[in-house]
Amino acid sequence: MNIHVLEMPLDFGGNRHGSDMGPSAIRLAGLKERLSQLSENEITYTNPMDINPSEYEDPGNPEAKYLKPISKACCALAEETDGIVSSGGFPLVLGGDHSIALGTIAGVAAAHRKDGKRLGVLYVDAHGDFNTTETSPTGNIHGMCMAASCGFGIKPLTDLYCPGAKVDSRNVCYVGLRSIDPKERVLMREAGVTAFTMSDIDRLGFPSVLKKVTAFFKDRVDVIHVSFDMDVIDPMFAPGVGIPLPGGLNYREALLLMEEISLTGMVGSAEFVEVNPVLDVRSQTARMAVELAARLLGDRIY
Repeated sequence: MNIHVLEMPLDFGGNRHGSDMGPSAIRLAGLKERLSQLSENEITYTNPMDINPSEYEDPGNPEAKYLKPISKACCALAEETDGIVSSGGFPLVLGGDHSIALGTIAGVAAAHRKDGKRLGVLYVDAHGDFNTTETSPTGNIHGMCMAASCGFGIKPLTDLYCPGAKVDSRNVCYVGLRSIDPKERVLMREAGVTAFTMSDIDRLGFPSVLKKVTAFFKDRVDVIHVSFDMDVIDPMFAPGVGIPLPGGLNYREALLLMEEISLTGMVGSAEFVEVNPVLDVRSQTARMAVELAARLLGDRIY
């Protein structure tokens, strides 16, 4: 497998800045060295995408802040991921805030559509990111990226790169949710996404949830995109994130999730987002992102 590492230093989606330094933090935490241990894979690294800092851009419409620069950057990312998947490669995208999912998913969806493959998304996040301009309490686009990818919201986002929904919302599975806005929850239920919250994990046990997640994708889709927000992990283990929330996944659970979804043999692309080195402690969160990526790409203890 040819793995293409793309750095996407986008930091327009939220209020707490610093995630634009996330890709370089992951790189400096030893990504190349760790992936080089996966000898069966060919690794290609590209230069970070050229994006202006958010401080140099106009937020514009308060209901969809930084819409123009986010759309421009995500269209460029979509073109990259489309080309990589179309040529048989595996895009590994490093964010940046979670608004980069707009571009990653748009590109991989376009590529898989050409081959007639059904795309599913494993969305590992403390938040739903399923708001629209009508439901969002903040106007931050990183909280709208999954809704827009499923065809809900304003046209500049839903029609990014190519018109219409990029993935069927019924083929989206969340793991680790623990903070959802009231109107967002209503929209998620109407859209028909599948969600395993932290309460579900506590109630059912993590091994049971893993079985349900893998069965969900095997029954529905041909290929999986993994979108992993580091804030899904408890801040005790991952302090360097934009919105730290207590009560998240622990280190072992996060690793096991990546191992189990890798074992399906269905993962075709991935992104790891929201590493904020300004808030990190001795690169703890960045190093964890490196380890998670390695497990997803086939590394095993034994």
